[in-house]
Amino acid sequence: MAPPRFTLDVHIDEAELAARMIEDVRRGLTDRPRWLPPKYFYDEAGSRLFDRITELPEYYLTRAEESILREIAKPLVERLRPRDVVELGPGSCRKARFLLDALPRAAGARYVGVDVGREGLTLATRALVEDYPSLHVHAVVGDFERHLAHVPPPSGRRLVLFLGSTIGNFDASARVALLSDMRALLGADDRILLGLDLVKDRRTLEAAYDDSAGVTAEFNRNVLRHVNSVVDGNFDPEAFRHRAFYDAEAGRIEMHLIAGTPQRVELKRLGLTLDFDAGDGIWTENSYKFTREGTEAMLAAAGLELEEWYTDAERRFGLLLCRRAPRS
Repeated sequence: MAPPRFTLDVHIDEAELAARMIEDVRRGLTDRPRWLPPKYFYDEAGSRLFDRITELPEYYLTRAEESILREIAKPLVERLRPRDVVELGPGSCRKARFLLDALPRAAGARYVGVDVGREGLTLATRALVEDYPSLHVHAVVGDFERHLAHVPPPSGRRLVLFLGSTIGNFDASARVALLSDMRALLGADDRILLGLDLVKDRRTLEAAYDDSAGVTAEFNRNVLRHVNSVVDGNFDPEAFRHRAFYDAEAGRIEMHLIAGTPQRVELKRLGLTLDFDAGDGIWTENSYKFTREGTEAMLAAAGLELEEWYTDAERRFGLLLCRRAPRS
């Protein structure tokens, strides 16, 4: 009997996700300064808003990355000949399709997607089964910061994808920890394809996170609606304004929600009451931007080395092909 073409492994369930979010909300909103992790932007409404953001004229990141993928996918696949494509945080799997389209149809390749949302991951990966008749698909429902050990053993030469600019949401130590975990997925002939946003002029960067149509502002405020739904809170999102700015010294865009008027917020499941004065903020996202020099240092700290550096025509975004560095 032929092996099944679709496999689903679940290592985290909705109850565990909710419990973790509740604890993160407690820690973040009782800290100073107050903060919320950016991963909680992505409830159903937040995901729809982000899809709109990627189509905005100011938000160059997705267009720039996809332009690189269109250019490099075929020669990259011909050179590496991967049989095992592992993607962390694939979302709709749209970007992986640039590479899957370049795989030989008779190669018997496997795609492994790792993401926390069971429903979204199942829908996206089952679509791959339908669209690529020779592809085997293994969906792993889990947190890629905690569950990479559950990625199945390789079926052949492996290419790990971590696309978008998600690596920029982590601070320096967390980036190195995650990349070190990704390194553990690699053999000597395996590679990582990593996406990251590059340092550029302040005006371009800030416009990408504070668009003229206000979609990013609504995306930012929506995290409060998500918090309300999970912890039985009564945040008034419209009472907060969106603030995004580039901190050149830190090399990052920061996003904040700023209270426009005094507000008392009850979070009933946490037994917390929070008072906000006008001007008080919640720090909702860091998005670090990278130089080649800083990137190579980051990779070295994780036991990786840069093999190829690809950028779009305007040098706004980078895709990096990385491999294991020999341990000294």
